[in-house]
Amino acid sequence: MPAWIDLSVPVVTRMPVYPGDPAVEVSPALTVPRDGVNVLHLRMGSQSGTHVDAPYHVDDAWPRLDELPLERFAGHAVVADVRGLSAKAPITPGLLVPALSQLRPGSLLLLATGWSVYWGTDDYLAHPWLTPEAAEALVEAGVRTVAVDALSVDPTPEPGDTTADFGLPAHRVLCGAGGVIAENLTGLEQVVDLPDLELFLFPLRLPGADGAPVRAVARAV
Repeated sequence: MPAWIDLSVPVVTRMPVYPGDPAVEVSPALTVPRDGVNVLHLRMGSQSGTHVDAPYHVDDAWPRLDELPLERFAGHAVVADVRGLSAKAPITPGLLVPALSQLRPGSLLLLATGWSVYWGTDDYLAHPWLTPEAAEALVEAGVRTVAVDALSVDPTPEPGDTTADFGLPAHRVLCGAGGVIAENLTGLEQVVDLPDLELFLFPLRLPGADGAPVRAVARAV
């Protein structure tokens, strides 16, 4: 049997979230001693932890999560290994050329920045980001699903930063093509050297949603 590889961050109280998103709280709702069963109470935003963005996330007129075909969330995956970039570095089309040459019809793209090592620290916000031109190159190559081991495919503002323009251009290119974006994956160093890979990103079934948490899992085939 192929080995299964978990690429998801744990969902825990006070886990990192995108600036301004709801905080995550996980607490006991029912317990065996008191109620006869254990049940957790979860309070979190749709973009918490390892999650996918539907096009509706950035435009009210674009498809919601439950309107997307299931093949957006699973299939053959290609890894673009861009580890080693500096903080806030742009990911340009040239850096994606080796991965683009490996694509098959319907391939998902895993963007390995290595930034998951900073999860839980302030440095996690200073991740590399996908330029609009690189996003356009992916769309032109037929990619409709991009998964990244960082907080966003676009630059993330520092808390309180009101001077910069963070219009989510890479989101708009990918989502405008009917694509989905998965963010906050972890441990992509486990898959960068695998020659044939499948990726699974199935979200919670939330009608009309902008996105949802996922259990991101890969396996070598």
